[in-house]
Amino acid sequence: MIFITAKFAVRPEHAEAWPEISRPFTEATRAEQGCLWFDWSRSLDDPNEYVLVEAFRDGDAGAAHVGSAHFRAAQDELPPYLAATPRIVSQSVDQDDWSELGEMQVD
Repeated sequence: MIFITAKFAVRPEHAEAWPEISRPFTEATRAEQGCLWFDWSRSLDDPNEYVLVEAFRDGDAGAAHVGSAHFRAAQDELPPYLAATPRIVSQSVDQDDWSELGEMQVD
């Protein structure tokens, strides 16, 4: 799978509204056949930072995502709400779901 984590620095005046601002992009991405997950979290240290954790089935699914109409729309619509260019880590990982964290096994 393609595993991606991205950090979005949202302008302070838009931070509370970011979930709604990004909702059309989020919903359209989650509906993609190759999307495994697309989950936003808000930083505990910086209330203006949102972290996106996303995964796609494979490189073809990732390419379909980047080539989609909703991705192109997000490229136009989301940057005015951001304070900086998002930062990203993207890696191919040889698995297709989350693994258990064995060091914190719950019985």
